[in-house]
Amino acid sequence: MGVKKSDSVTMVGMVTLCVMFLISSGLVWGMGSRVPAVGTTAEDFRLVDLEGKAQSLGQYRGKVVLLNFWATWCKPCTTEMPAMQAMYDKLRDKGFVVLAVNELEDEAKVRDHIKQHGHTFPVLMDRDNKVANQFGVFGLPVSVFIDEKGVVQEYIKGGLLTEQVILDAVARIQKPEPMKAASLK
Repeated sequence: MGVKKSDSVTMVGMVTLCVMFLISSGLVWGMGSRVPAVGTTAEDFRLVDLEGKAQSLGQYRGKVVLLNFWATWCKPCTTEMPAMQAMYDKLRDKGFVVLAVNELEDEAKVRDHIKQHGHTFPVLMDRDNKVANQFGVFGLPVSVFIDEKGVVQEYIKGGLLTEQVILDAVARIQKPEPMKAASLK
């Protein structure tokens, strides 16, 4: 008993459909969440920093947060880090923080890299890639600017951050909202 051509075409179609469903539903490779939409509240998370302290996104409410996903092997990631450090130094007293989320790397390797380059912003270890998946990260680097209320204001995938890009983003986010006239009745 042989398989008819129409049966094999149907089978290929079914397999293709199943694979497309799995990919689009995020069930393949752990790519769970979609990219957070600008204007939506960033989902909180807890990760451990290089000092072993638990940190959460929520503890930085009231500050503008640059959430940067990176790895030591990623050349664009390490190229943009000096600009992140410069802006962290310049703006941290004005309500700005950088949270560098390292994906899946050995802590000793990350610690050596950060020490070698003199970075002082918090580095968080995403050991199981859960937070990267939560923020729809697929490919590095990814930077998410979050305002003082915890709302996503910008999502930059693969773009190289410069001091000017960071400065402009923070200025847009911190710009005071225009006062609305009180309605008189």
